Amino acid sequence: MRLFVGDDWAEDHRDVELMDATGARLAKARLPEGVAGMARLHAMIAEQLGPDIEDEEEAARQVLIGIETDRGPWVQALVAAGYQVFAVNPLQAADYRKRHKVSGAKSDAADAHVLADMVRTDAHQLRAVAGDSDQAEAIKVVTRAHKTLIWERTRQTQRLRHALRDYFPAALAAFDDLDAPEALDLLARAADPAAAARLTISQISAALKRAGRRGDLAAKAAPIQAALRTEHLGQPEVVTAAYAASARALIAVLATLNQQVAALHKEVEAHFGQHPAAEIICSQPGLGPILGARVLAEFGDDSQRYASAKARKNYAGTSPITRASGKKKVVAARYVHNDRLIDALLTQAGTAVRVSPGARAYYDKQRARGADYNAALRQVANRLVGILHGCLKTGALYDEATAWSHHAESLAA
Repeated sequence: MRLFVGDDWAEDHRDVELMDATGARLAKARLPEGVAGMARLHAMIAEQLGPDIEDEEEAARQVLIGIETDRGPWVQALVAAGYQVFAVNPLQAADYRKRHKVSGAKSDAADAHVLADMVRTDAHQLRAVAGDSDQAEAIKVVTRAHKTLIWERTRQTQRLRHALRDYFPAALAAFDDLDAPEALDLLARAADPAAAARLTISQISAALKRAGRRGDLAAKAAPIQAALRTEHLGQPEVVTAAYAASARALIAVLATLNQQVAALHKEVEAHFGQHPAAEIICSQPGLGPILGARVLAEFGDDSQRYASAKARKNYAGTSPITRASGKKKVVAARYVHNDRLIDALLTQAGTAVRVSPGARAYYDKQRARGADYNAALRQVANRLVGILHGCLKTGALYDEATAWSHHAESLAA
C-alpha cells in the first residue's frame, strides 16, 4: 500500500502524521531531532507497511513524504532510506491550508496533516528532493558560505560608508573602494580626520605596497593624501572620537571578512575543480570557477531532477509567467525564485553579452523589441540556462555556433 507522511519540522522536534490513500490518519507523533527521532519514524512506517514485505526497496518507494525543506541531515536520511521526499514551498503549504480552514488557525500537528494530504493528492505537482552527489552538496556548502560572507561584507561596507559620511566625508573622496586592503589599512591607522591629514606619502605608499599595488606608488599616493587633507564639514571633537571608535570596529570586521572570503574562494575552486561537470560548466560564456560553482550548487547534479530545459528554466526563475483571464493577458517575471541562483545567472548573462557574439545579438534583439535592460538580460539568462541544460544532458562543451544557430538564422532573416 502507499503511505503518505507529513513532516513539519521545528528546531528541536518534528511533528509527523501518517495517512493512507483515503486520507485517513493512521498515526501521528512528535519526534525528537537526530538518530532517535529518525529510528522512531522508520518504526512507525514499518508498522503501517506490515511485516510481510518481500521487496524492502520497493516498499520504501511507496512512502511519500512532504516536508518544507530540501536540505539537512534529516532530509538526507529520508532520501537514503529510499522514501520519495517532496520539498514543499511554505507558500504552497499555506495556500493549501486555506482549502481546509479559513480561520487562520495553525499548529505544528495540523501542518503535518496538511503536508501529508498534499503529497497524497498533489505529489505530481510537487518537486521531489534531488539525489545530488556528495560532491555537489559540498560545493553548495562552501559556495553559499562564500556568497553569504560577500553579502555581509557589502553590508558592513555600507555601514562604514554611512559613518564616514557623517564625520569624515574626505575619506570617501580618497578611496573609491572602502573594502580595498589599502583603504582598510590606512583608515585603521588614521580613523579620524586629524590623524589622516598627518599621513605622509611614504606611509600611504607603504600601505599600497602591502595591498599588492604596482607601478609608481608615490604618484598613486599623492591624490589620496590630497583628498584626506581636504577641508570638510566636521563634528565636535568628542563626537568625532566616538565615530572613529565605531569606524575602527567596522574596519576590523571588514578586514576579517576579506580574509575569510579569500580563504573560502580557494575552497570553492578546490571543490568545484573536482566535479565531473566542472569543465562543461566553465565552457559556458560568463561562467568561471566561482560563478560556475554557484550555478552547479543551486541547480544540483541529479541527472533526473529536470525533465526538460523548460523545467530547469522554471526552477531557475528566468522563464516568464503568463497571467491570462478573458481578453487580458500579462507576461511577467517570476518573483518567487532561488535568490542565489538568479543572482548567479544574471551575473553570467551580464558577462556573456560582452564575450559571446550570440548572447550579444540575442540581447540586442530583446532591446529592439522594447525590453528594458533587466528584462533583456533575464531573457539572455533564460536562453543560457537552456544551453547549459543541453550541454549537461549530452556531455558536450559549449559551442558558440551551435548554441545560437537558431537565433542567428532568425536575425539574418
